[in-house]
Amino acid sequence: MYAVHQVQMASKQLILMVTAWDPQTLGRWEAIVRFLVGEKLQHNGHKPKGRKSGPVDLAQQQSDTLLPWRQHQSAKGLRRQKRDWVIPPINVPENSRGPFPQQLVRIRSDKDKEIHIRYSITGVGADQPPMEVFSIDPVSGRMYVTRPMDREERASYHLRAHAVDMNGNKVENPIDLYIYVIDMNDNRPEFINQVYNGSVDEGSKPGTYVMTVTANDADDSTTANGMVRYRIVTQTPQSPSQNMFTINSETGDIVTVAAGLDREKVQQYMVIVQATDMEGNLNYGLSNTATAIITVTDVNDNPPEFTTSTYSGEVPENRVEVVVANLTVMDRDQPHSPNWNAIYRIISGDPSGHFTIRTDPVTNEGMVTVVKAVDYEMNRAFMLTVMVSNQAPLASGIQMSFQSTAGVTISVTDVNEAPYFPTNHKLIRLEEGVPTGTVLTTFSAVDPDRFMQQAVRYSKLSDPANWLNINATNGQITTAAVLDRESDYIKNNVYEATFLAADNGIPPASGTGTLQIYLIDINDNAPELLPKEAQICEKPNLNVINITAADADIDPNVGPFVFELPSVPSAVRKNWTITRLNGDYAQLSLRIMYLEAGVYDVPIIVTDSGNPPLYNTSIIKVKVCPCDENGDCTTIGAVAAAGLGTGAIIAILICIIILLTMVLLFVVWMKRREKERHTKQLLIDPEDDVRDNILKYDEEGGGEEDQDYDLSQLQQPETMDHVLNKAPGVRRVDERPIGAEPQYPIRPVIPHPGDIGDFINEGLRAADNDPTAPPYDSLLVFDYEGSGSTAGSVSSLNSSSSGDQDYDYLNDWGPRFKKLADMYGGGEED
Repeated sequence: MYAVHQVQMASKQLILMVTAWDPQTLGRWEAIVRFLVGEKLQHNGHKPKGRKSGPVDLAQQQSDTLLPWRQHQSAKGLRRQKRDWVIPPINVPENSRGPFPQQLVRIRSDKDKEIHIRYSITGVGADQPPMEVFSIDPVSGRMYVTRPMDREERASYHLRAHAVDMNGNKVENPIDLYIYVIDMNDNRPEFINQVYNGSVDEGSKPGTYVMTVTANDADDSTTANGMVRYRIVTQTPQSPSQNMFTINSETGDIVTVAAGLDREKVQQYMVIVQATDMEGNLNYGLSNTATAIITVTDVNDNPPEFTTSTYSGEVPENRVEVVVANLTVMDRDQPHSPNWNAIYRIISGDPSGHFTIRTDPVTNEGMVTVVKAVDYEMNRAFMLTVMVSNQAPLASGIQMSFQSTAGVTISVTDVNEAPYFPTNHKLIRLEEGVPTGTVLTTFSAVDPDRFMQQAVRYSKLSDPANWLNINATNGQITTAAVLDRESDYIKNNVYEATFLAADNGIPPASGTGTLQIYLIDINDNAPELLPKEAQICEKPNLNVINITAADADIDPNVGPFVFELPSVPSAVRKNWTITRLNGDYAQLSLRIMYLEAGVYDVPIIVTDSGNPPLYNTSIIKVKVCPCDENGDCTTIGAVAAAGLGTGAIIAILICIIILLTMVLLFVVWMKRREKERHTKQLLIDPEDDVRDNILKYDEEGGGEEDQDYDLSQLQQPETMDHVLNKAPGVRRVDERPIGAEPQYPIRPVIPHPGDIGDFINEGLRAADNDPTAPPYDSLLVFDYEGSGSTAGSVSSLNSSSSGDQDYDYLNDWGPRFKKLADMYGGGEED
C-alpha cells in the first residue's frame, strides 16, 4: 500500500477500510488500517526514479497493523469470525550507519488488551544462520535490525512472527514477514578479464566485429546502480587514425570504425576500455578499466615477387637429384604462413619433365632440381619460364605482379658416358656340341658420346664354364670349348655370360651386356640302367626285378626305351628273361626253375629313342638268395648271396671257436699264476727274514745342524691369523696344515711277497727320485701333535760323537746322501 500522489494530512492519524472478496466462494474480508502521520515521511516502498535513495529514519516510522477479522455472508447479515493479521513487505536500505538496533516495524495483536501476549520471530536472520540479524521486543512487538545490511550478500529475508500468551498457547496464527534490502551503489563494475585478446583481418571494412569485453556489477541490475556502460579511453598506436575502433556502450562489442588496417604497417593495437555504472554517468557512477589487445591478422594481399628476372645454372648430363639453381623471392606477408609460403611452377621450356622446383621451407627459395637425367647429345641447354604463387589464394581485389614470373637458363655439360649394348639381354639359339672356334654372334656396344672420338674394347666379365671368347675390337663371340646342354652350368637349357665394353675416355667408362645362349638338345647321352643292384629269390615266380633307365637328354632323345639281354655270354639269356611293361619300365626275372644263391652280374642293353638312337650295356648286380614263404631272403641265404660258399662259412666259424678257446686258456693261466705267487714260501729262514726287521719311520732331520729350532713353534697356535694372512710362497713346513697338500706318488709300505732283492732295489730307486723324501735341505714337515706338550726343551742336547771319523762312504750311498757327504766329508778342508 503506497501513496500515488502527495497527500496533505490534516490530522496525525488516517484510518482506512480495506475490503477483499472472492467471487467464486463469495467470501468477503475486511481490514482496518490506521496510519500515524509523521513529519516529512515518505512511504518506504516508493522511490522516485532518478533520485538516489538514502536511509530513512525508521525511528520516526510507527505504524500499527490491526488484525482483520474474517466475515461470512448469512441471512442475519455479517457475522464476525476469527481474524488474521497481515504485515506488508519491509524495505531496509543496505550499508546503514546506525545506530543499531534500528526499529523496522511494530507488530501487535488487538487481543493484547485482554491478555498478555509475547511476540517472537523465526527464520533465516533470526534463529537460523545468519543468526540475530533481526530481533523483536517480546512485549511491545517492535522488530529491529541489529547491524548493517549488504544486498550483495543477501537481498531478502523471510521471517515468521508468532504471538502466544503467557502459557505459550498460540493466540494468533503465525504471519509471514518479507524484508527486502534496498540496493545502493557500493560496487564497481568488474571485468571478467583484465586483458582481452582479439584479432581482425587486415583491410577489413568499417563495422567488422573484432571482440567483446564484459564487465559485471554486483549491484542491482534493475537499477542504475548495476547498469554498466562501456567506452574506449585510448588506442595505441594511433595509426593510421586515432579512432580505428569503437565499442557498443551497452554490449561491449568492439568493431572497426575506419578503414586502413595494414598488418605490414601495424601488427597490433592496444585499446583501453572503461566500464562505468549508473548508466555511464561519470559524475556519480563507479568505473573500472581493462586492456583489449587487437592483433591484425595477415591476409594474402602481397603477391610473391622474384628478386631478379633471370636466373642461370649448369648441370652435368646423366645426373639426377642435383640442384641447378636457387630462385629467390620476396613476400611481405606473414613469414611461414600460407600467405608467405611460395609454390613454384615451370610453365614452359621443359616438355619432357626433366626439372622440378622444390621450395626450401626455411628460406622460401625455389630449388630447381633435376629429376630426369638430361642428355648432352640431345639437349645442350634449357630455357625455362617459371612462376611463383602462394599456398593461399590472393585476397579479393589483389592482382598478380608481373614480377611473379622469371626465366631460368640451364646449360648441360658433356661427360664421358659408358658404352651400352643396344640388345641387353641378347638371346641366341643353337644346338649343343658345336665345335670349338664356331662363330656364334657379334655382341657389339654403342658409345653414346657422338661428339667424342673414342674406341671401345670388349672383354669377358663372367663366363662360368669358360666356353666363349670375344674379339676385343669388334665384339665377335666364338666358342672356346664344346657347349654341353647337360652341364651343371646350364639352367633351363640356357647358358649365360656377361661381357664388358669400355671406352678410352677420361675417365674411362664401361658398360656390361649379357648374352644368353639357348642350347638345343641332341642325342649325345646313352641311357643308364636303374637300379644298379637288386635281389631275387633262387626260385622263379616268387618275385621279379623292376628296371628302368635314366637319360640326361630331353624329349625326344629319351624314352621309350628298349631293354634286351645280350646274346653273349649265352648263360645270360639261359638264366634270365626280360618282360616289357611300358615304354620306360621292364621286369627282369629268372628263366630257369632254380638258380644257386649268389651274386650275379647281369648285362642289359638299353636303347633310347633318339635320332640316331644310342644304347648302353649296363650291369645290374643281382643277389640270388633262398627265400621264405613270404618271398623274403633268409639270413643264411643273405650271407650266401653275399658270395661266400659253405666251406668258407665253416672255416670262419672254426677260426672264431679257436680264438675264443685261446682267450679262455690265457685267462685260466693268469689266475693260476697269481695264486702261486701268493702261496710261494721264501727261500730263507723265517728268523733271518729282514722284512721283520726293516721298519719305516718318519724322517726327522738332516743332522745336528737342525738343532737350532725354536721348539715353541711346535706348540698348537691359539689363532691361525698369522698363517692365513701370510703372503703366498714357501711357508713353514712345521706348521699345522691349513689347506690341501700336494699329492705325490705313494711309496709301497707292504713288501711284495716276491723277490726281496727286487723289492729293495725298486724302493731305493723310488726314494732316490722322490723330491719329498728326507733328508731335507730346508725346514722339515712334522706331524701336528697338538698343544700343551709336557716334555721340556731338547735344544740343550749336544752330539756325543767325538774324534775324527771318515765319512767318505756316504758318497757310495747314492744321491740322497750327497748333501750329508758334502757336509762331513770335507771336514779336513774346513
